[in-house]
Amino acid sequence: MEEKNTPQIIKTIGEQGEEVFMKLIEVVSVDDKDYALLSVVDEDILPSKEDNEEEEIVIMRMNKTDSECTFEIIEDDNEFNTVVEAINEGDEVEQG
Repeated sequence: MEEKNTPQIIKTIGEQGEEVFMKLIEVVSVDDKDYALLSVVDEDILPSKEDNEEEEIVIMRMNKTDSECTFEIIEDDNEFNTVVEAINEGDEVEQG
């Protein structure tokens, strides 16, 4: 039996201290650093296929240790643009 790839929901803390739930879409590596493509979801529930709202994609730097993984906003414009360019070059997935 083939194992189904289930999206992962991550709970983070926003800038104002609020809980924010995000769906992990993909992890990409650029220049020996990992970056997560995430989309905000309501609470810890995945959106259904009937939801036609466009997903807002967020890209964050991942910092992994043995015991946890944290996400950081990419504040450097050059770093952010390099990651976006790498994602766009490797993006062969059809949207729809």
